[in-house]
Amino acid sequence: MEQLAIFGGTPVRETPIYYGRQCIEQDDIDAVVETLKSDLITCGPRVAALERQLCEVTHAKYAVVVANGTAALHLAAMAAGIGPGDEVIVSSITFAASANCVLYCNGTPVFADIDNDTYNISPASVREHITSRTKAIVAVDFTGQAVDHEALGAICREHGLLFIEDAAHAIGTTYNGTPIGSLADMTCFSFHPVKTVTGGEGGAITTNNEELYRKLLLLRTHGITRNQSEMKHPTDALWYNEQITLGYNYRMTDFQAALISSQLKKLPKFSARRKELVRKYDEAFSAIPEIQVQKEIPASDTTRHLYILRLHMDMLTCTHREFFDALYAERTCPQVHYLPVYLHSYYESLGYRKGLCPNAEKYYEESMSIPMYYSLTDADAEDVIHAVKKVIDYYRK
Repeated sequence: MEQLAIFGGTPVRETPIYYGRQCIEQDDIDAVVETLKSDLITCGPRVAALERQLCEVTHAKYAVVVANGTAALHLAAMAAGIGPGDEVIVSSITFAASANCVLYCNGTPVFADIDNDTYNISPASVREHITSRTKAIVAVDFTGQAVDHEALGAICREHGLLFIEDAAHAIGTTYNGTPIGSLADMTCFSFHPVKTVTGGEGGAITTNNEELYRKLLLLRTHGITRNQSEMKHPTDALWYNEQITLGYNYRMTDFQAALISSQLKKLPKFSARRKELVRKYDEAFSAIPEIQVQKEIPASDTTRHLYILRLHMDMLTCTHREFFDALYAERTCPQVHYLPVYLHSYYESLGYRKGLCPNAEKYYEESMSIPMYYSLTDADAEDVIHAVKKVIDYYRK
């Protein structure tokens, strides 16, 4: 049997390959440099142009770009009117920001369990957690796969809830042919470097609701307006602006907007390559009984942000940690997405405890993400597959 690198053997690769990375090309650099040489590098025309472009991509009526994905979620929760005494049902397998945005508004996150096949929030679990205090749902398009909009939309309409979609993973995904970004009451995007499209940082909220759009614009910029119709003390003085509510400085720079705009033009090719890699991985891993391949609902045409290995640990002689370390030693460096949010120590200090979402907890003990990004070559992908098979073979019962 081939010796594992972690035990002194030769690793599959000499240089490491990480689970995600950005693709910055010369046209992206040119767009940023052109903006940096212009008169306005923040609060300028590139931000407005990006918002128009996002509306075209998502088919939403309105888009508001912000500093990052967490800022997008925070402003969406504020615009939804979340406050003390309000409960918001949140995905349990997600980055902490999906729930933190509720805490920022002094609301209470209530965690719903996941579906065992798709790893997205379970509509049945959402129903079980609705109370008279429930005001909204924050549902995450985990790995890029669209949540079950039909089921979740019906729940929201039935109970008068706002539907906030955390689409940080899902730019480029469609649901029954409709782009993600135009289906929920508000949809939040992230442009972090490991996402399909990046601005270094950056985020956006899209909506079809003009009232929510106006709130988001105001909250993004300190709650300050130049619109006389919104002012308590209107004047036509050119220098005058007025703070009418408490907002934040969540603005995006123009050079970030220029980079994201350049990247968005390449979304079709980014998406196509990620789909190719998913097909390649699915074909390889579907034949391995120790691995469960993530299932997708037929309605979701997914641009995958993450590729998840779900391990049948009862068929292996190692622990989850030992498998991770062995794969890492092969220089095909995985990651785990995510610890159920309520198991973070801060959430434990708020009274959340293990056992809330059994499916999510079991998923966490069995899953890891392997490299998935546009510039991953076929040879790189073969190295990843080889490394996974090598570790599986070593630890197979």
